[in-house]
Amino acid sequence: MNEPSTAELARHAVDHILATVTATPHRGVVVDSPPGAGKTRLVVEAARNLARPRHPCMIVAQTNAQVDDLATRLARHAPQMAVARLTSQSYRAPARLRALPNLLITTDATRAASADVTVATASKWANVQGWHREWAIVDEAYQMRSDALLKIAHLSDQALFVGDPGQLDPFSTIPTQRWIGLAHDPMASAVSVLLKKNPHLPVLGLPVSWRLPTSAAHLISDAFYLTPFCAGTDAAARQLTFATAGMRSPLDQTVDLAARTGWALYELPARHTGRIDPETAHATIDIALRLLTRKATAYCEIHAPGRRLEPSDIAIGTAHRDQAGYLQQLLRAHPRLNGIDVDTANRLQGREYAVTIVLHPLSGRRDTSGFHLEAGRLCVLTSRHRHACIVVARAGIDRLLDDHPTNEPVHLGVDSKFPDGWEANQHVLDHLTGHRIRA
Repeated sequence: MNEPSTAELARHAVDHILATVTATPHRGVVVDSPPGAGKTRLVVEAARNLARPRHPCMIVAQTNAQVDDLATRLARHAPQMAVARLTSQSYRAPARLRALPNLLITTDATRAASADVTVATASKWANVQGWHREWAIVDEAYQMRSDALLKIAHLSDQALFVGDPGQLDPFSTIPTQRWIGLAHDPMASAVSVLLKKNPHLPVLGLPVSWRLPTSAAHLISDAFYLTPFCAGTDAAARQLTFATAGMRSPLDQTVDLAARTGWALYELPARHTGRIDPETAHATIDIALRLLTRKATAYCEIHAPGRRLEPSDIAIGTAHRDQAGYLQQLLRAHPRLNGIDVDTANRLQGREYAVTIVLHPLSGRRDTSGFHLEAGRLCVLTSRHRHACIVVARAGIDRLLDDHPTNEPVHLGVDSKFPDGWEANQHVLDHLTGHRIRA
């Protein structure tokens, strides 16, 4: 018997999830989604299945950008449905939303109540009174704080929670140590608290990543996820080529290796540095410049004839905002690089690019910390690409990890987290070591 294709695996998983949602006696269903697994498509399909005449449903997302994306997709893919985008007074709708005839944009919850599906941020839903729905769909549920879920739990009887467990946990700009281990810890993710209080809730998964190439899917799956997943395409479907040959410099060797294998580690000499390391920053810019100067072309299942890489197809990821700001300043000196996204892992979550260039969070550090070892940060930085990921770092990260094993304090009432950031960093570094080019 022939084994099912990845497309069949993905379709069977979605069908099983939708069947479970409509039949479950539980108050919720959790769906774990790896990077690029079609999470938004699942949310749209679930909304179309759950929203019946006189049985409208609500969708909860965490940011205005996520809400706009969901509202747009719903209105386009289900033109027979009335969709409402519930907003704050200060919100200004983009033109693409205003052009959709079946999308109502309103600040009035009473007007939105007549729609088949209403979409809003969690903070907006927390201020809605007098609503009750049979079903709610919570998108990016692992980014949602538990206190945000508590504020809206009364609005629906049952909920579908969809999110990526490998992404960054909710964060705060204020100290949160006082709540660690408490049953009402507001900084715990909504899903972790939900499953701790309701251990019998169904937890399902999407088994295929349509973003990550075969060169990355198994590494990211093994390093960061409990539920394994595979790439939706085979190795031959994704190729990255150059119109011109390189100069045999370390920079050209790096982009050639990344194009050939999907990974490259551009390693500078070991040195302790501050958070802003001009040498690694300039190397990152130079790599991006080489990709565009050599006219890289990406071939994939979407662009079979090939598509020349533009600056908007490249992202540079950092751990800190000041690192991103410094890189943005450097980019201004290179007009041809205008359009490259430079941002922190927190802001790159959910985005997708042909090639990503990553400043390793542990590069140049004297010691480790929970922030720099966090598995979600490295997972986000190394899982945004469709073709290749190039990591820029100083030598010595392996010794740094060996000299500073995980030493985070153990708190009563807090479950051990998977993956452990120290182990995840070791796993990824072991792989990158086989793709190293020394500067």
